[in-house]
Amino acid sequence: MDMHTVVVGTSGTTADDVVAVARHGARVELSTAAVDALAASRLIVDALAAKPEPVYGVSTGFGALASRHISTELRAQLQRNIVRSHAAGMGPRVEREVVRALMFLRLKTVASGHTGVRPEVAQTMADVLNAGITPVVHEYGSLGCSGDLAPLSHCALTLMGEGEAEGPDGTVRPAGELLAAHGITPVELREKEGLALLNGTDGMLGMLVMALADLRNLYTSADITAALSLEALLGTEKVLAPELHAIRPHPGQGVSADNMLRVLAGSGLTGHHQDDAPRVQDAYSVRCAPQVNGAGRDTVDYAAVVAGRELASAVDNPVVLPDGRVESNGNFHGAPVAYVLDFLAIVAADLGSICERRTDRLLDKHRSHGLPPFLADDAGVDSGLMIAQYTQAALVSEMKRLAVPASADSIPSSAMQEDHVSMGWSAARKLRTAVDNLTRIVAVELYAATRAVELRAAEGLVPAPASQAAVAALRAAGVEGPGPDRFLAPDLAAADTFVREGRLVAAVEPVTGPLA
Repeated sequence: MDMHTVVVGTSGTTADDVVAVARHGARVELSTAAVDALAASRLIVDALAAKPEPVYGVSTGFGALASRHISTELRAQLQRNIVRSHAAGMGPRVEREVVRALMFLRLKTVASGHTGVRPEVAQTMADVLNAGITPVVHEYGSLGCSGDLAPLSHCALTLMGEGEAEGPDGTVRPAGELLAAHGITPVELREKEGLALLNGTDGMLGMLVMALADLRNLYTSADITAALSLEALLGTEKVLAPELHAIRPHPGQGVSADNMLRVLAGSGLTGHHQDDAPRVQDAYSVRCAPQVNGAGRDTVDYAAVVAGRELASAVDNPVVLPDGRVESNGNFHGAPVAYVLDFLAIVAADLGSICERRTDRLLDKHRSHGLPPFLADDAGVDSGLMIAQYTQAALVSEMKRLAVPASADSIPSSAMQEDHVSMGWSAARKLRTAVDNLTRIVAVELYAATRAVELRAAEGLVPAPASQAAVAALRAAGVEGPGPDRFLAPDLAAADTFVREGRLVAAVEPVTGPLA
């Protein structure tokens, strides 16, 4: 397979494929097996549509209106109507990468052969993705059950040549104009197809997959910043010894401790300069970093297991089974995904909290073991990083609010037919904000810790080689070191980009070897 092309088969997809399509514009192709499965399942739907007996989604209304049998001549209108009426989102536009993930994941389920959609509809979905056309999807409208209805409806509306979409040049235009400009014929939906395009967990799943990719980078980055802070505070690396973590064998804890130990290898600061103020133990935010970071890592790993199961799923209602039955089900309910989205918001908030506590310790002359107040050049004349910590604290405070679970809420809908919903889309939206904030929080700790390490080096102490590599890379990225007060916002923004793009991890790994 070409590295720039993702082939969609009948048995799900991978997280890497989702990221490739959503973020990096990878092309999408349908496999021969997928086309064959689509054609076979469509034959089943067509046969059922020809029978006088009502079949949900094929010859009936939807939701609380499922009791009405729809005559043959009204069925195309029924499928168009469900898309138009369900495209009822409001609020700001959702990010392009989220919409691309949503469309790709819906295509993944359609290609499974369990939805009864015709091959030409699936091919149009792929063509829209490949043309760089992104439907306008709004922030509000999904309750996470029956799946992400409103967001998916806005995508289906584009396939019909209706509504608005963003072209590859970033300009929003009528969807019909964009399809015509790229030689794409709008689809004319037939029995079941409108419903099949709407009934999935694709939006929340796409955001989960991308959050997992971001959090893996952030947990490794936070192990590095924790090590830098420990070093700058003249802490002891003895608490990172493998034998200590082996007797409490949580996998993530051992990984984080090992990462920190490798970053600190060869340090001339750790554990050797406490004669003037002896400490039996370092503060929890320093000493317990592997335990907190590691627990978050384990939660990320569990969330990845759930994401993997969902990526392998065909989520629709009703579904076409291999024996020819078309059966209603509740697989569209977003609870499995919603729960882990909320779990991740909780651990992200706690990681942000412990990062901020170490930053505050670096800036407090009563707890920093000899560092200047606020790491200022001339304290009193200069304020140093005082307000950088304020910004970090404000972000942490918002993270705590975002940690309140969305999945614990439920608002009944559809005349009490859909009387328990997952709120998974809401959980995913707040997690995106939380991950964004966490990146900034880690960046502020990095900014403070590297400045503190440099101040120690100016005293004649020798930082670890990995620490020196991190400092050098950050300075090369345009983030200045110690000195008189200056406009801080550009430095903090550059540090944020440095962490966000994985450059902190990349800077130290030539010294430490690959970090987990």
